[in-house]
Amino acid sequence: MSASWDDRYRNEAFYYGTEPNDFLVARGAAIPRGGDVLCLGEGEGRNAVYLAGHGWHVTALDQSAVGLAKASRLAAELGVAIETVVADLVDYRLEPRQWDGIVSIWCHLPSVLRQAVHRQAIEALRPGGVFILEAYTPDQLKHQTGGPKVPDLMPTLAQLSRELAGLEFVHALEKERVIHEGNGHEGLSAVVQIVARKSL
Repeated sequence: MSASWDDRYRNEAFYYGTEPNDFLVARGAAIPRGGDVLCLGEGEGRNAVYLAGHGWHVTALDQSAVGLAKASRLAAELGVAIETVVADLVDYRLEPRQWDGIVSIWCHLPSVLRQAVHRQAIEALRPGGVFILEAYTPDQLKHQTGGPKVPDLMPTLAQLSRELAGLEFVHALEKERVIHEGNGHEGLSAVVQIVARKSL
């Protein structure tokens, strides 16, 4: 599976651009300032680099070594430090109480794996830690402006509400919005957004 992502990221240009996801920019301040943040499925690093530039200690996790090499270069160009971990979430384990923030932007996983990762994420957050997610919903299939082509990879708000039960939902919404992120995401899109906090 990593080979296809390596191929996508091998080009010199950044497939999803170098600017951070605008939902993360709008909501990132919910994460405890200066804390430890894990970015899941981080690819070429634009979101991790943004967070590092604003004072968080960031680990970018992805199965693509090619993507994470570009993430490290982007961080160096912008004078910030990130840690990168090449790993498949099938095998990777999130340790309990390790993170002040976990960010999942367009990290589309098969539903059974997604449920397992989200259970781990709840435990992996420290008290007061925040989980931030934006993903395409199955309604995105009618737009064809980015994202997977397989409905099982695309969660609904109802599914995420069950998977993340135990966290306090600060923001939970399905909506349509226009997205401009490189060549990968362009145009009107059907998304689900979550900001959820672990109680102190």
